[in-house]
Amino acid sequence: MNGIDIGSDSFDDHAFIARRYAYEGANVSPSLTWSGVPEDATELVLLCEDPDAPSGTFVHWIVVGIDPHSGGVPAGQSPPRGTELVNGYGERGWGGPHPPPGDEAHHYCFRLYALAEPCVLPDAPRAEQVHEAVGKAQLASGTLVGLYQR
Repeated sequence: MNGIDIGSDSFDDHAFIARRYAYEGANVSPSLTWSGVPEDATELVLLCEDPDAPSGTFVHWIVVGIDPHSGGVPAGQSPPRGTELVNGYGERGWGGPHPPPGDEAHHYCFRLYALAEPCVLPDAPRAEQVHEAVGKAQLASGTLVGLYQR
């Protein structure tokens, strides 16, 4: 399977995410850039999840239907043609990092999937539902990891 290169001007891979992007900060979604999307992709799906959350993997951002020919998204915006679903906070769109105070740094995994066919998900999917849905039609994927600690 091919790999998508995903990066950010907001933070480096496996580096700390600034408070501006955190839930208790300005709660602005970080900028993302990507390349290497297969030509035959019909849509991109973006998932940001925290696998270190005490109650199980927490969804911070899920966007479906992203234009496969787009090359990224500026900070504070929704990806081109994307539909933002409900995150773990019960809100539509980006919900920034907010780990329990005193926890070790949590990992925020931004996963971008290129799909051969549209992804069908409930309005407020759990991370496992997203992984299952994209697994069937996945052509390529890429991951960027940010860290955050309170």
